[in-house]
Amino acid sequence: MKITKDSTLENVLKIEGAEEVLSKFNFPCLTCPMAQMEMNTLKIGNICNMYGIDLEKVLESLNKLK
Repeated sequence: MKITKDSTLENVLKIEGAEEVLSKFNFPCLTCPMAQMEMNTLKIGNICNMYGIDLEKVLESLNKLK
């Protein structure tokens, strides 16, 4: 499964090493209590947009994990 901007945070975090990659990019959702309840609806692309995180670099790093 290729990770895209529409991949949910819940699905991405099922991949070994994904949490470390997202931490490197300072994803705030990893420690946010509200995000924990919305993992199945939060999309990587939307999170990057909201927080000014480079989507292309995140996707490149995540897709290297597979």
